[in-house]
Amino acid sequence: MEWCLFVAPLPLFLALVYALPLLGVVGWSLTDPEPGFGNYQKIFTDPAILGIFWRTLRLCLIVSLVSLALAYLIAYHWVFGPPLRQRLIEICVLIPFWISVLIRAFGWIIVLRNRGLVNGWLTDLGLISEPLSMVRNEFGVVIGMVHFMAPYAIFPLVATMRQIDPRVMSAARGLGAGPVRRFVEVFFPLSMPGVIGAFFIVFIFSLGFFITPAILGGGRVVMVAEYVFLQMSQTANWGLGAALSVVLLALVTVLIWVLLKITRVEKLVN
Repeated sequence: MEWCLFVAPLPLFLALVYALPLLGVVGWSLTDPEPGFGNYQKIFTDPAILGIFWRTLRLCLIVSLVSLALAYLIAYHWVFGPPLRQRLIEICVLIPFWISVLIRAFGWIIVLRNRGLVNGWLTDLGLISEPLSMVRNEFGVVIGMVHFMAPYAIFPLVATMRQIDPRVMSAARGLGAGPVRRFVEVFFPLSMPGVIGAFFIVFIFSLGFFITPAILGGGRVVMVAEYVFLQMSQTANWGLGAALSVVLLALVTVLIWVLLKITRVEKLVN
């Protein structure tokens, strides 16, 4: 009975700071501007809102796949590279966590803008005559989001790769499998829990990402999170913004449930 009293403050705290505000958001979505499901009906019937949802899902899918490809390569060298390379990769992966997301987003504007570093180098090399448009569009948003999300994909991959028994790879080599066949038929299937976990983690984080798409998109690439912000702060359409938040939360909850069903969490965090 004593342990119940000891842990009781935790659920009370969670109820106050999480459950009650969430219920308030649900209440707004059903009562503002008038009681009913009008806000939800508008979400699923308004072509503009459906277009924003489609753009968000499409960009999140692209970001997840690109981040996963980069993260897999980095994680492989982190786990199986020489000690010096492992240490350098570890430092490079951790450094972005110490830098503000705002600084990183504005840094990409400096790099990708019309008179930025990339266009300057391409012009000096004679590869282009006019600057390429790489910001205030989906390309810039994807670049910035991949830069932010890739480290989150690396860690579950590293955790999974470290759990692969080296004797399995040795056995495959002893049976005559070449490097490519060992990777395709043995190593990659064994790393699938990390691949699936990394994909879902990046995809879920990307769904609610706000700062980087807002800055690099320049108002031309509006995703769901930014649209919710606009509804709340500029148009004062609290009901629609709350309904969008509830739909987004429901989607994230379903994705987390799927992740828990198809992979073991301990393999991702061990």
